[in-house]
Amino acid sequence: MTLPEPPGHHAQIRERAEGLSGRLDAFSRDLYAHPELGYREFYAVEAFTAALAEAGIAIERGTGGIPTAFTAQLGTRASGPQVAITAEYDALPGVGHGCGHNVIAASSLGAFLALAPLFDGDARLPGGVTLVGTPAEEGGGGKELLIQAGALAGYDAAVMVHPGAADIAASPSAAKRQVVATFTGRTAHAAANPHLGRNALDGAVTAYQAIAQLRQHIVATDKVHGVFLEAGTRPNIVPERAVLEFFLRSRTIEGVLALSERVEAALRGAALAAGVEVDVAWDAEPIYLPQRINTVLAERYSANLADRRAVQPVVAEASGGSSDIGNVSHVVPTIQPYVAIGDPDIPGHSRERADSTLTPDGQRAIVDSAIGLARTAADVLTDDALRAEAWATFAEAGEPVRVGDLVPLAEWPDFPAAPAPAG
Repeated sequence: MTLPEPPGHHAQIRERAEGLSGRLDAFSRDLYAHPELGYREFYAVEAFTAALAEAGIAIERGTGGIPTAFTAQLGTRASGPQVAITAEYDALPGVGHGCGHNVIAASSLGAFLALAPLFDGDARLPGGVTLVGTPAEEGGGGKELLIQAGALAGYDAAVMVHPGAADIAASPSAAKRQVVATFTGRTAHAAANPHLGRNALDGAVTAYQAIAQLRQHIVATDKVHGVFLEAGTRPNIVPERAVLEFFLRSRTIEGVLALSERVEAALRGAALAAGVEVDVAWDAEPIYLPQRINTVLAERYSANLADRRAVQPVVAEASGGSSDIGNVSHVVPTIQPYVAIGDPDIPGHSRERADSTLTPDGQRAIVDSAIGLARTAADVLTDDALRAEAWATFAEAGEPVRVGDLVPLAEWPDFPAAPAPAG
């Protein structure tokens, strides 16, 4: 592929990103050492603030009314083409950065800083690039809330990377929906007069088994997995309350909505069988939409890293996971390439994946990803044909889709307060 490259831009981006290598690695290691759960990423926001301040770039906190969301700007939002570089930085309970969000954060920061010099002088890039800090990807749906707040409107492209087993510019992700079922029965002495009780745990167990049986009769790409959140208090008390939480996944929006109906029927049927009540609450965590693939941007990203690593442009096989970047991809042309780090057999959401980000392989991945993202962002700003083709590809998949078009929007969570300063 012959790229319509503005003179020197790609070389300047490479030189700048390579020069930032040590700082970006230190930034990634700092986040690794200070993992924070969704909407509690106050340390991470401080780290971004310090890194950007060192480059003379101001940060705007509390974007969209979310305390741990932020934006920083290069160029102008007032006119010209626009690109959003999104950053994730929340961790997982128990395994820290087992999804490699420290690498995502460092790569997005690196791309943004590599572009900064191109917005100075007479040959400055047109339009603007916004670094958008998006909290709570691991369940809280930070990007979806930012969409609802209008903070991701008006962009021509959104870009970010994710650690993975192989170098892939684009691959499908699954839609994900969450449900919490609370079963309520009646207490009684489990030995003396159990006939006077109604066992909420029996309802929950029956529901779990019914959904387990449902798994035999859904398409192979659909997934349902759940846990017991509450299951009674003491063996000699008939459980009055039991709570289940399930995630549902499907390759399509229609699939996850159809699966929702079948799961709700299993929950309500189990309650009826046990003689208890059930409250079925959907979407306390926002629905994650499947990623809408933009082949034009994916192919450009792949070509932009040809001098660094071999990146497959598009892979049809889905990872099985879900991300709120999928929600972004339904309102703006979006890519979330995967960058290979370590042994391909390292599982996601594991301590091994977290540790792999600290290796020389992880450091190279950060720099390469920053280069790929920054070059692609610069191309979007300067190549009218690329923008038109990206939007045409987006439109081929249908009209934009928002979660509120599908289901009633849930109330926003009560965000945690920032911790008090030490001392």
